[in-house]
Amino acid sequence: MTIVSFVGAGPGDKDLITLKGYRRLAEADVIIYAGSLVNPELLDYCKDGAEKDDSASMTLEDIISKMQEAVAADKTVVRLQTGDFSIYGSIREQIEELKKLDIGYECIPGVSSFLGAASSMGVEYTVPEVSQSVIITRMAGRTPVPDSESLEKLASHHTSMVIFLSVQGVGKVVRELLAGGYKETTPAAVIYKATWPDEKMVKGTLADIAMKVKEAGIRRTALIMVGDFLGDEYSYSKLYDATFTHTYRKGIKNAKK
Repeated sequence: MTIVSFVGAGPGDKDLITLKGYRRLAEADVIIYAGSLVNPELLDYCKDGAEKDDSASMTLEDIISKMQEAVAADKTVVRLQTGDFSIYGSIREQIEELKKLDIGYECIPGVSSFLGAASSMGVEYTVPEVSQSVIITRMAGRTPVPDSESLEKLASHHTSMVIFLSVQGVGKVVRELLAGGYKETTPAAVIYKATWPDEKMVKGTLADIAMKVKEAGIRRTALIMVGDFLGDEYSYSKLYDATFTHTYRKGIKNAKK
């Protein structure tokens, strides 16, 4: 049975696609890719003669029709989407339409840009005794956000935060975060096209990050990262502490730390 494979392309670096995703891409007869966000170098993995369709100008109906046509011709189809499609990936609507047509599908996850951004910066969102939670969100725009998930309300948790699809309104983002309780001295960073060859990184605090982003000319395709995990404060985990006992190792009393 021919199915549609949804494949997470990764954050940008062409080598950050999963091995399973690479295999599906290399075998596909038809590839429908998100041209506005996916690194075009990923298409180098496609076999000779494969049909490649950029979905940037396509509607949902166009995409589903292309999938239906390919499956009817017994062609393998890959829907290549940026990062990992489980975050702002819009695959739910595609899957629901495929179900109506009784077309099978599989989902192959990818590396999200928020993970690629942390790796580029060499940071950990969950620092012991600093932050043990991560909020992934976006500011309200043409796509509304539930009132209970406004940036101001989420900011009250004072935990690590990654804000997608919002850099064009970074000034407003900062105002809402400050209104929610973050301090002006809270570390902040913006990464443009994380893991791409032309990646650009801006670091600061909530007091100056908006100005620095404007000076850097970053207007889209960027993540806003906020929280003390970006700062100088940190604590070592217990996992490798010689005095700490866990399932696989007995702690040593009075061991040097």
